[in-house]
Amino acid sequence: MPKALLVDDEPNLSRHLATKLGRLWPELDIVGLAGNGRQALELTAAHAPDIVFLDIRMPGLSGLDVAERLPPGTRVVFVTAYDEYAVQAFEAAAVDYLLKPVQDARLAATVQRLQAAAPVEDLTRLLGALRQAAHRPYLQWVRAGRGDAVTLVPVSAIVYFRADNKYTSVLTANDEHVIRMSISELENLLDPDRFWRIHRSVIVAAEQIAEARRDFRGRFEVRLRSRAETLRASRSYAFRFKQM
Repeated sequence: MPKALLVDDEPNLSRHLATKLGRLWPELDIVGLAGNGRQALELTAAHAPDIVFLDIRMPGLSGLDVAERLPPGTRVVFVTAYDEYAVQAFEAAAVDYLLKPVQDARLAATVQRLQAAAPVEDLTRLLGALRQAAHRPYLQWVRAGRGDAVTLVPVSAIVYFRADNKYTSVLTANDEHVIRMSISELENLLDPDRFWRIHRSVIVAAEQIAEARRDFRGRFEVRLRSRAETLRASRSYAFRFKQM
């Protein structure tokens, strides 16, 4: 029976992934849920998992640090919110990955690949490419046009972004600007620890979330600190508000 270890500093995400894996691959023995890199290495030494589902961005030892220290032959599936640049690195190395929030169809494909027992790839080149991606600076200013003028909006002042067709609205506490950049492009440039995507058309500054309340349909209504309107989080991103 294959053994797996799940590593993520957000325990709700680990439990959610464990539940999905239990449905897709009942024979998989999940030997532990690690909340940080050091715990991951301790559980690896104790249980010798065949597969490690590994979050990349964690405090202390990152997922990349852990991957470098895993025993040879360990299968690694990276779980990441990283941008397209990093995804290209995964695909070039033929290493499997899951993008957050993990979608059922994508996880099913990963399980099929693991069950097929494809050869374990050398992670050395991939880890180097991912470290380059991890150290790229995040967006600090947004340039918004208004008439013949360009306004520089500091990212630290932004409450949330809202997509609208080919444009994206940038909302601060007291103003609204429009830029020609998709919400997906923005997501790739923003610090994922500070800005959370809560809907396919909305990214919100985490520090601006005052309250998230579940409605009768199980969706979350998000109340903001600096603006009067509320935002709706789709079910795909509801994990961000568990035990909040």
